[in-house]
Amino acid sequence: MDNLKEDLKKQIIEQLNLEDITPADIEDDSLLFNDAGLGLDSIDALELIVLLEKYHGIQVTNPDEGKEAFKSISTMADYIRKRKA
Repeated sequence: MDNLKEDLKKQIIEQLNLEDITPADIEDDSLLFNDAGLGLDSIDALELIVLLEKYHGIQVTNPDEGKEAFKSISTMADYIRKRKA
């Protein structure tokens, strides 16, 4: 399994205080901001921005980049890899 994706799942659960959810409950390609996925909202998006800076040293300054990056665990992992490259 991809360690970055697994770490992201754990970080999201911790950062957003998601009770009753385990990393195994979050699919890599499920939408984060959709009722079919985690159902996150705009406040959660701000927490994800904090998460990226806190754990990965990445600042999200472009809102369009953030929208793309926060679609799923897979897109977040890709975004982190590109920014760290």
